[in-house]
Amino acid sequence: MWKWEAEGTARAVIVIVHGAMEHHRRYGWLIEQWRNSGFHVVMGDLPGHGLTTRSRRGHIDSFEEYVNEVKKWIDASYQFDLPVFLIGHSMGGLITLRLLQKERLNVAGVILSSPCLGLVNKPSPILHAATFILNKVFPALRVSSGITFDMVTRNEDVRELDLKDTLYVKKVSVRWYRELEEAMKNAFAMIKRTQDTPLLVVQSGDDRIVDKEKVRTWFNSVPLSEKRFKEWPKCYHEVFNEPEREEVFLYVKDFVEGQLKGLGYIV
Repeated sequence: MWKWEAEGTARAVIVIVHGAMEHHRRYGWLIEQWRNSGFHVVMGDLPGHGLTTRSRRGHIDSFEEYVNEVKKWIDASYQFDLPVFLIGHSMGGLITLRLLQKERLNVAGVILSSPCLGLVNKPSPILHAATFILNKVFPALRVSSGITFDMVTRNEDVRELDLKDTLYVKKVSVRWYRELEEAMKNAFAMIKRTQDTPLLVVQSGDDRIVDKEKVRTWFNSVPLSEKRFKEWPKCYHEVFNEPEREEVFLYVKDFVEGQLKGLGYIV
C-alpha cells in the first residue's frame, strides 16, 4: 500500500482499486490529477498483481483476498480524518461493490469505472463447464487471460508503455476465473445489501472487456438514494487512460466536490 499526499491543503482522500492484470504504477497520471487538485491518494497492488508475491501472480484462493486487502487500504485512509471516496476500476469496481455489500464503510461516495459485472468475451460452453472440474483438481492451472492491450485503450502512449510492462499479468488461474464468476453473480444476488452511499458509474461506451449492458442493468436495479450513470461513447474499457481522460477526470472531480459541498466542506 502507498500513500500520496496532496499538494497544499487536502480536502479528502481518494482510495483507488485497480483492475485485473494491472497494478498501481499504471495510475500515475490519475494519482497526480487528484494530488494537484487537493486530495490525498491511497492505493496498493491487489494480491497476485504488481509487486505482490510473484509465485501467485494471476491466482487467488478466494475473492475474499481482494476484499480484505482493499478494506485495509480504506482503514488506512481514515488516519487523515477527512472524507473518503472510493474509485474502483473494472475488477476493482466489482471488489468495491462486494465490500459495500458486506461492510458498512465510512465513505462519502463511490466511483465505479467500467465495473466488472459481466464479460464481453466468455469461454466456450465446453471450456466453461471444464473450469468447474479443473477448479477442484488443478485450481492453480494458469491460462491466457485473452485480454490484449489494444482492447483496453485507444491511447497509443499507454499501449506502448503496457507492451514494456513486466508487471502486467498475462495469465490467470482456473480458480481466479471461478471466483470472479461467483463474485459477479453475488453482486447481483446481494444487490439489496449494497450500502446506501452516493454512487457515480462512468462506463466506456465501446467496452471490449466488460459487458456494459450488465453494468446498466445492475445500476438500474441497485436501491440507492443517490446514483448517477455516465457513458462515454467512444471510450474503450479504461476511461481514465483514454484520449478523453481529462474530461472524464473533471466530471468525476465535479461529483466528488458536489458531495463535499453537501457535507458542508468548502471546495
